Amino acid sequence: MTTYRELLQQTKSEISEVDARAAQERSGAVWIDVREADEWQEGHLPGAVHIPRGYLESRVEAVAPDKSQPVILYCASAARSAFAAKTLEQLGYTDVHSLAGGFTDWKRNGLEIVMPRTLSPEKRTRYSRHLLIPEIGEEGQLKLLDARILLIGAGGLGSPAALYLAAAGIGTLGIVDADIVDETNLQRQIAHSLDTLGSPKVDSAKRAIQALNPDVDVVTYRERLTSENIDRILDDGWDLILDGADNFPTRYLVNDASVWRGIPVVHGSIYRFEGQVTVFKPHDGPCYRCLFPEPPPPELAPSCAEGGVLGVLPGIVGSLQTNEAIKLAAGIGDPLVGRLLLFDALATEFSEVKIDRRADCPVCGEHPTITEYIDYVEFCAR
Repeated sequence: MTTYRELLQQTKSEISEVDARAAQERSGAVWIDVREADEWQEGHLPGAVHIPRGYLESRVEAVAPDKSQPVILYCASAARSAFAAKTLEQLGYTDVHSLAGGFTDWKRNGLEIVMPRTLSPEKRTRYSRHLLIPEIGEEGQLKLLDARILLIGAGGLGSPAALYLAAAGIGTLGIVDADIVDETNLQRQIAHSLDTLGSPKVDSAKRAIQALNPDVDVVTYRERLTSENIDRILDDGWDLILDGADNFPTRYLVNDASVWRGIPVVHGSIYRFEGQVTVFKPHDGPCYRCLFPEPPPPELAPSCAEGGVLGVLPGIVGSLQTNEAIKLAAGIGDPLVGRLLLFDALATEFSEVKIDRRADCPVCGEHPTITEYIDYVEFCAR
């Protein structure tokens, strides 16, 4: 019978062990901490990714998809990491190493460690399904809890976005909307209800958000966005804008302010059975005026009140916007920068159009011609 100690020694003879100095010289390596969650919370190595040993096989490809990339594994004393290294070799990884002495020796030698912020037991339970996703995990969830996202509108697009962002644990949500809830809203604006008819939409949405997740801080602005108040609102310090506006004056104000302030915008729009979503990330892609340098004539831009909208469509488009916002807030995935996603609800078809940043764009181009806010008042009377 082989004992544990004999098996460990045999495994260590079959894998590569490196000391701290050699490990630090492995350029481009992925560092994986295979200890348990309580050990991770007591400190970890800078830049390490946490995958408990019991989940390594199922999660490693998400953090190390290139099996030729160097991988350095560590645990408390280099036992679990040795077995983990053997496992990765069996999975086809070709440059795997176990850190000799593990975290214990690293810390004893005075090398740098990170003391992580951690979630409370209550938050760990609430966001448990996020924590299981390697791309998010505890670090990503903490980023979401720190995020400040401003919603333009609490209507068709703002309603599903507000609820899903709150459910995801976005720490602070701002809502800008001057309207009150009426019965025509209830066909699609799911943040509102019969109980809130006649109430300001910002108050109704805040009530729904707090009923879903009371940890979310909701900042309300019961006013229509204009050139006179947009800077005051943005001065409150927003990381990201989710644009659910249903009119061109607001879209252009949001765009121009976002470019000048360097704030990403997740844009969405809907009409009847059609929706579109994109991300405008200043200086890293096109802006709204790269698509539409100037607004169309008012008679060519009917509103939902004039043309109608399928009730479920804003739920689909608002959810897609929320997905992009979460990716940006957590720093994961491939946002829709420079890509316009189109959705046809009648055909249930998605298509994508590439958007290029225009050198002659009047706001983000090489020689901007628009340097001050413009209120397109001809739309406001519609």
